[in-house]
Amino acid sequence: MFLWTERAPGVAHPAGAFSGAVYSKSTLPIREFEAARVRTAQINGCQVCLNFRSATDVVDRAPEADDIDEDFYTHIGDSTWEGFTERERLCADFAEKFALDHRNIDEAFWARLHAAFSDDELVELALCVGSWVAFGRLNVIFDVDGACRVPQYA
Repeated sequence: MFLWTERAPGVAHPAGAFSGAVYSKSTLPIREFEAARVRTAQINGCQVCLNFRSATDVVDRAPEADDIDEDFYTHIGDSTWEGFTERERLCADFAEKFALDHRNIDEAFWARLHAAFSDDELVELALCVGSWVAFGRLNVIFDVDGACRVPQYA
């Protein structure tokens, strides 16, 4: 939190509010939310995010915790796993495409997304993934889960 609150407070507070809204205001079902979030964390290589469990670590999501076990988390990134619903699979796939090849999301994939999600849900999913890409990468490049790489000038 030092990196966020002490190094760029004017930007960090609104950024924190956005991140908080992703977790507290999202209407995506928890398994879909987590499929996208964890796939993004895998791509970012963010250990903080990989070890976090929204279903149990976010108070507003706690009632949904029974819907997810560690087997679910283990298989995120394996789009062939039969334990995923189509929407969960699409959330993870969308996160992957968003993070790795956003300029090449083709019409066939958009058709699959539109068949499963409303436009409102797709915008919400994109906002969530966008926050995780940005903040997860911030955590990784500044090594927030280890020693901070930002120089400590006196």
